[in-house]
Amino acid sequence: MKHVIALDVGGTGMKAALVGADGKLLHQARRATQRERGADAVVESILDFAAELRAYGEKHLGEPARAAGVAVPGVVDEKAGLALFAANLGWRDVPMRSLLSEQLGGIPVALGHDVRTGGLGEGRLGAGKDADRFLFMPLGTGIAGAIGIDGRIEPGAHGSAGEIGHVVVRPGGVSCGCGQRGCLERYASASAVTLAWQEASGEEKATAADCAKAVDAGDPKAARVWQDAVDALADGLVLALTLLDPRTLIIGGGLAEAGETLFTPLRAAVAERVTFQALPTIVPAVLGDSAGCLGAGLLAWDLLAGENDETDDTDDTDDNTEVTA
Repeated sequence: MKHVIALDVGGTGMKAALVGADGKLLHQARRATQRERGADAVVESILDFAAELRAYGEKHLGEPARAAGVAVPGVVDEKAGLALFAANLGWRDVPMRSLLSEQLGGIPVALGHDVRTGGLGEGRLGAGKDADRFLFMPLGTGIAGAIGIDGRIEPGAHGSAGEIGHVVVRPGGVSCGCGQRGCLERYASASAVTLAWQEASGEEKATAADCAKAVDAGDPKAARVWQDAVDALADGLVLALTLLDPRTLIIGGGLAEAGETLFTPLRAAVAERVTFQALPTIVPAVLGDSAGCLGAGLLAWDLLAGENDETDDTDDTDDNTEVTA
């Protein structure tokens, strides 16, 4: 069965799959990154995991993988195939594409940024599959974004398009690790809500999910914390839709698991803020933690399709060529 290898590398764990041409997950597996052993160990773990997946495909699907796609966090040069920097994994300038290709017998390898790759999966196979323009935003430890345009993800001129978590929504506000103050992710990420609710409730182990439950239970302190986050998120989203004019806003990540506790006030807050802008559809992501693997699989299949197109172009013959005996 024709398939590709898909790897989604996170800060502490890796998710992987063998993906068929129709986007079906034929096999799934997980491994730890072993980041506590250092950057070299993380890279070794990725290569070993990829080799295991290749062997599984040969044994159970009857042939080796045609290509591989890998999504990694941090700063990524997708064209050069380099994982330039990831603070939580400790690596710099890792030639990920060439290392994986060599490990996998020379098959083509596509490298992508984790959020953009997840956005590709969600856009083509999930909540954005009917939208020609969308913005995918996972609200987790931080906030990032993936800009979808006609089935592809816009990386930007320098590979950093979509960093909506670092637009300033509260000038002069809380300091951010990026060097600015008042960034969106310091107010509306799951970690930001967690910290705010811990302070408001006095519970050191409270989480954003606990805050959402307290909102549903009618706790006024929780309602204030939650509304502050919703207001900040709405301010950031209106800025994004003013610049990008997406048809659909797809919200994922841990905070989106609150369901309508988040989406009902968020839709209202965005609607209150728009003036001339077209109001987009605001929907939850549907693929969950499979989005990264599915997106990595799409990267690999797209790479193969591109190579086939190039081969077709070079195989053209001139029908008017004279043949002599």
